[in-house]
Amino acid sequence: MNKIALFFLSVLSSFTIFGQFQTDTLRVGYTAAPPFIVENGESLEGINVWLWERVAKDLKFEYELLPMDFNEMLKALEEGSIDVSINPLTITSERSKKMEFTNSFYASNSTIAVAEISSIQKFISFVKGFFSINFLKGLLVLLFIILLFGSMVWFFERKSNEKQFRSSPRGIWDGLWWSAVTLTTVGYGDKAPQSKMGRAVALLLMFVGLLFISGLTASIASSLTIDQLNSNPDSFNEFKEHTVGSIGNSGSNEFLRNHFFKDIRLYDGVVPGLKDLGNNELQAFIYDEPILKYRIRQDSTLQKLTILPVKFNVQFYAFGLAKGNIELEQALSQKILEVIESKEWEIILNEYGLTEI
Repeated sequence: MNKIALFFLSVLSSFTIFGQFQTDTLRVGYTAAPPFIVENGESLEGINVWLWERVAKDLKFEYELLPMDFNEMLKALEEGSIDVSINPLTITSERSKKMEFTNSFYASNSTIAVAEISSIQKFISFVKGFFSINFLKGLLVLLFIILLFGSMVWFFERKSNEKQFRSSPRGIWDGLWWSAVTLTTVGYGDKAPQSKMGRAVALLLMFVGLLFISGLTASIASSLTIDQLNSNPDSFNEFKEHTVGSIGNSGSNEFLRNHFFKDIRLYDGVVPGLKDLGNNELQAFIYDEPILKYRIRQDSTLQKLTILPVKFNVQFYAFGLAKGNIELEQALSQKILEVIESKEWEIILNEYGLTEI
């Protein structure tokens, strides 16, 4: 009998708690995070704003929106001074110790914003590729081969072919000219060895030249390719030794620290960090891809920045709740799942230029 009474008491208690959410005003914290939360004058827009309003309407929640700094909002959640944060909070193990999370409504990833290289910088970078150590070594070897074979053919031709290869020391120039045009496969035909030894030297030069020129061409191409890769990195690891920016208390910042980035400059907002990037005070700004893309697309002063095709650190966004609000979390999570499975969710994402991973 006591067990039955306890069962009905627990059920009654659950209904009482859930009813509290319907009558009490929820304190809902937020900070601007376009395109998820966009401040448009005195009104709010954005993906998360739409999602929260839809969920709150369906659940008949009364709520009060409270603008906050990002760090202040996280602290308020931990202390329980607000009930919910509607920001796109990344679910992490560290945060889960201090707050509750609803089911994830969007999967994102971190990416890298860099300043675009100007045409002059690209040209300088291209020219530098021709003065790499490998290229200079190849050039010296090329000159040595021209000098060696030119001298050899002059030595064998100076007596029997004096018209084309003068017997005087000036005839060495004739040999160098012939060696250069033969090595580079130009072959004007104005000079040609006639002696057996001269032709043997010519035959050897042709084979050596074919192999060497191919190798030199590959070396130049490799130098230019490496230089292009250095200016267009394809991995976050290439920035570990550089000064990079990110947002404090963010999943991206936590990821960078866990992967041993040495020089991380933290910002309270995305725009100040991107402006420093545009002023060459940073080599890269690393943060959530949808937020970076939206900011750069919307702000004309940031048009010289570009997003690298680099994706890492997959993150799952959710609403955050004060620790212990299990019933509220369950109610929100269920309704969020229903909304994101609807066609409306796909439409709202498309309106802000987003797609699911």
